[in-house]
Amino acid sequence: MNVIYEPKGRALEYSELACNLYRGCTHSCRYCYAPAAMRTTGEKWHGNAEPRKDILRLIEKDAQKLEGDPRSILFCFLCDPYQPIERDERLTQQSLGIMAKYHLNNQLLTKGCADLILEDLELMKKAKTQLGITLCFTDDNLRQQWEPQASTVSDRFNILKTAHEAGIFTWVSLEPVIDPDQALSVIKKAYKYVDFWKVGKLNHMKEYEGRVDWKKFLFDAKSLLNKLEARYYIKKDLLAFHENSKAANRN
Repeated sequence: MNVIYEPKGRALEYSELACNLYRGCTHSCRYCYAPAAMRTTGEKWHGNAEPRKDILRLIEKDAQKLEGDPRSILFCFLCDPYQPIERDERLTQQSLGIMAKYHLNNQLLTKGCADLILEDLELMKKAKTQLGITLCFTDDNLRQQWEPQASTVSDRFNILKTAHEAGIFTWVSLEPVIDPDQALSVIKKAYKYVDFWKVGKLNHMKEYEGRVDWKKFLFDAKSLLNKLEARYYIKKDLLAFHENSKAANRN
């Protein structure tokens, strides 16, 4: 394939296939792993975003080959499909149209521009898109510290509520967890509008990782999700803190 690829490692826990539409992401999240993965600096990666060359043509070529493949394609791991550049380029919107054309399972993961996401909800319904929102805080002051150029907390909750009420499958990436109390508050506030949760931890930031009792957070998160009868998946890095690390996830 040309631009749709099979993720490896931790990313494989999110999707069997993926595609990155843009090079760079202007959200400037402090915990972003993309600069290291792309062997560049955070300043360069977050300073500018641009469409990947011939991306739509290459997606269509891959989609033709994948027609009938049951695996889901995730947009995007290394960039946000609804960062501000999407307002002009509309690569995400056009990619969803391709997914619909070839009847391919697909999902989005975003913390981007709320107005663009809401504008595309009807297209998502047509494409049978599963809409994922990264959401780790209920306090927007904390969000500003860690995700300075991403959408507000209130916008993200509104997206989930509106999409869920429109009949779109919604899921939340509760990762990275920086403040356990904030993460648990997200579950309590959003569970009515979320069809599936993917819960992970913070990685590659040892100073902050060491401040969290991950065993306690894992217990608290699973207890709350079970109480709410929510469907969820605990990522392996967090599940390793279970007394029995082979404990099964609730489906």
